Amino acid sequence: MERVEILKAETRKQTGSKNAEQIRRKGQMPAIVYGHKEEPVAISLDLHDFSVQLHHGHRLFDVAIDGKKQKLLVKDLQYDHLGKEIVHADLMRVDLSETVRVTVPIELKGTAAGTHEGGIVEEHVDHLEVECRVTVIPDVLSISVKDIGVGDALHAGQVELPAGVKLVSAPDLVVVTCHLVAAAKTTEEIEAEIPSAPEVIGEQAKEQAEDTKSQSE
Repeated sequence: MERVEILKAETRKQTGSKNAEQIRRKGQMPAIVYGHKEEPVAISLDLHDFSVQLHHGHRLFDVAIDGKKQKLLVKDLQYDHLGKEIVHADLMRVDLSETVRVTVPIELKGTAAGTHEGGIVEEHVDHLEVECRVTVIPDVLSISVKDIGVGDALHAGQVELPAGVKLVSAPDLVVVTCHLVAAAKTTEEIEAEIPSAPEVIGEQAKEQAEDTKSQSE
């Protein structure tokens, strides 16, 4: 993972939704820093600078909080109701020698063999949980789907991981499948499946008529 520039942050004396909203109006982002048996600290940092680094795949940051530099790992992000803008972040204190568990996004590559047979590829999960040292956290897990045919499934345990990275997600977790698309039913097929109600009513009327006739006799 590439070294990133130092982000500047300040501690927040006040917390709560109103304070967080005031911070966002200034182009800042509220966050919580925790870990290493130290007390959690509420901070604010520049949303633009943080988002740019995150967009480039960085998850490990050097952050100067009130001038004191710390190594922080992104553990969780909260987005607005549209899922576009980050509104809060959980950051964990780490050192370069420790091992952590993180979720890494999945990126499908190639064209599945099954698509040439009329199949479609379905992605069942968009990330996997892995364990590794903070210095080798993958930005993304690239998965080739070119050998997947109709009826095939790729499980988490089959995903090739970078050196030093261990799978934490269940090995039998279904990641990708390829299946045929069910053909749409024709109007004739749909009508053929509709119960023939008039015929039933006709049979009931016939039975009632016969009962009436027998009673009159």
